[in-house]
Amino acid sequence: MKNIIKGLSFVLALSSFGIMNAQNKENKNLSIKVNKEESKDYIPAVRLINNPDGSCTFEKGRIPTLKHLNTTTFWMSNKTEDWEKNAHPAPRRQYVITLKGNIRFKVTDGSTFIIKPGTVLLAEDLKGKGHSWDMVKSKSWERLYIPIDENADDNFVKND
Repeated sequence: MKNIIKGLSFVLALSSFGIMNAQNKENKNLSIKVNKEESKDYIPAVRLINNPDGSCTFEKGRIPTLKHLNTTTFWMSNKTEDWEKNAHPAPRRQYVITLKGNIRFKVTDGSTFIIKPGTVLLAEDLKGKGHSWDMVKSKSWERLYIPIDENADDNFVKND
């Protein structure tokens, strides 16, 4: 009797697996329609940029919500290396989305600003000494990096 129950359990498990695989194959063929309509809402942002002489500065602004971004990849990090805390230019145009932590950024002229969760950092200071940063009342910085395609619009709207 135990063997019959084990056998039935095995058959049921295989048939469930087959049903799930069939459902997964069907789901792969489904397309999800996303409304491309833009919202009139924005998320606060700060953009790091280069001055004509190569020095780094920043401007405050915003990025519209529901705006589709041209990106194919992103990654997360919660580690920091010493070189990251020293002045450095951005390695690529990218959005840096802070999930946890308060980070003070410093630009060439000594000006600073703080990024907290809820504010997007747009790193576009690709030349010169770049920027530096340190954690403020935080022991870790959890973030997403989302590279911006080379010729894509960054969607940044500078504050008036």
